[in-house]
Amino acid sequence: MNVSKHGLSIGIERVSSEIFLSLKAVGKLTHEDYEIITPLIDAALAEVKEPKIKVLVDGTEMEGWELRAAWDDFKLGLKYGREFEKIAIYGNKNWQEIAAKVGAWFTSGEVKYFENYDDALAWLNE
Repeated sequence: MNVSKHGLSIGIERVSSEIFLSLKAVGKLTHEDYEIITPLIDAALAEVKEPKIKVLVDGTEMEGWELRAAWDDFKLGLKYGREFEKIAIYGNKNWQEIAAKVGAWFTSGEVKYFENYDDALAWLNE
């Protein structure tokens, strides 16, 4: 029996108008994952005027998206696209194609791919 792992952890840290969002996805992201993520992001941004969002995505164990989840991701990008300052994607070589797709949806911010976690964190904090 082949049991695939699936999970999502999210961290949100807010200092005045700067928001640091960390996401780690395991397996394939689903629509249900976005039903969890989206209200958390909405709540974190609700009271912040002109938020500046920095995101660290750990994709080392991510296998992609379900089609409906990709649409949810796109809608999230449209809703908050201008507020994203930097998106660091930490992963492995087969992640690069997915990383490029993610970056295209968040058009205002810089998107960079890293194979080293510490480098990704350092770049976000520059």
